[in-house]
Amino acid sequence: MLHRIEKKIFSIEENLNFIDSIKSECEERFVKDKLYQSALLHNIYLVADSSIALAEMVIKYKKIPKSESYYESIDLLGEHNIIPAEFAYDFAKIASFRNFLAHHYEKIDYQQICKQTLDKLDDIKTYLNYIKINLKL
Repeated sequence: MLHRIEKKIFSIEENLNFIDSIKSECEERFVKDKLYQSALLHNIYLVADSSIALAEMVIKYKKIPKSESYYESIDLLGEHNIIPAEFAYDFAKIASFRNFLAHHYEKIDYQQICKQTLDKLDDIKTYLNYIKINLKL
């Protein structure tokens, strides 16, 4: 199971690296370039979805009772001191964002993606570091 967790972290880091490599072009290309838009949104979705899947994997590995929702998966990591509770409370919003990307993509505001969402990617890196430290990876 620990090997699967490491693979999931690596996958998230690869997606983050890709996003980092193209994010400087966001405001210029997001509206005009459908291929750019699709690549960016797909990778953001993968990062959000995989971050939740990672939480569920850690919950299973640590033998914590299963969560009832994506949001609760992140909260449980905070409640069990795998990540700081205050960080977990804020980071759990990634579950709502993941659902928004999956179900309401036609309402996406490029300025929100380019200016706010891309600035939050460091939170995902912090999340991964907390898990690595807790699991001694």
